Amino acid sequence: MTLLDLLQSSPPLFIVICTGLGLLVGSFLNVVIYRLPKMMERGWQQQCAELSGKPAAQPEPFNLVVPRSACPHCNHPISALENIPVISYLWLRGKCKACHVGISPRYPIIEAISGLLCGFAAYHFGFGLTAAAAMLLIWALLALAAIDLDTQFLPDDITLPLVWVGLIFNLNGAFTSLHDALLGAIFGYLVLWTVYWLFKLLTGKEGMGYGDFKLLAALGAWLGWQLLPLIIILSSLVGAVVGITLIVAVKHGRDIPIPFGPYLAGGGLIALFWGQTLTQSYLQLLAP
Repeated sequence: MTLLDLLQSSPPLFIVICTGLGLLVGSFLNVVIYRLPKMMERGWQQQCAELSGKPAAQPEPFNLVVPRSACPHCNHPISALENIPVISYLWLRGKCKACHVGISPRYPIIEAISGLLCGFAAYHFGFGLTAAAAMLLIWALLALAAIDLDTQFLPDDITLPLVWVGLIFNLNGAFTSLHDALLGAIFGYLVLWTVYWLFKLLTGKEGMGYGDFKLLAALGAWLGWQLLPLIIILSSLVGAVVGITLIVAVKHGRDIPIPFGPYLAGGGLIALFWGQTLTQSYLQLLAP
């Protein structure tokens, strides 16, 4: 019996394996969340220098692999034993082994969320390509949500490939038909693009960024145009509740922008698992 046969015949083992994989990839997502915006900023600075005719600086290599992960306070290199998802954070009691400065709890939180969602995807979809595709979408949405929270920016390096990957997976109807996926990508972009321009014409302000259009287009390409209303409603409701809470409880200024990407990502995850069920339940309520 091959490993694939074993995973297919043993759903609990498949769930455990996917949960462990989610934890490991969650650790890598922390690297992506921290480094990708800095990599893009370096690229922009280099392009500006080239356009201005100034000699471009030659910084040290900085990408998702180099340099090795280290403590940002004391530059202590993080060993393999210090980089075990969740467990290392608990073992170190949330502090750097060398300088004992606190480590952000976001690192184990991202790892744990990735592991739990991947395990649930394995349980929900069962063994097969659909579960693998769902985990890929989960990882992309987690990275985008965290990057948007940090920088209020949704990188094209993730959103644009996500559109194409969603269409590719739906060639064989992983989540919806290719026809519905293509319409989802088109309508997903146009809906928020229209809202953006209407809001700007009425108020003279920008209510959201172009990254939000691309993210909703990607979700449409993955899940189909039928789930776009549900995603928009869920993300808008959560965004409104969080925004009002920040303004009232945390004295968050009304003029300070709140990133919309995390709420779109959350709405997309809910639609991934329960979108069809929620939509059918809503239609049944409307039926006479």
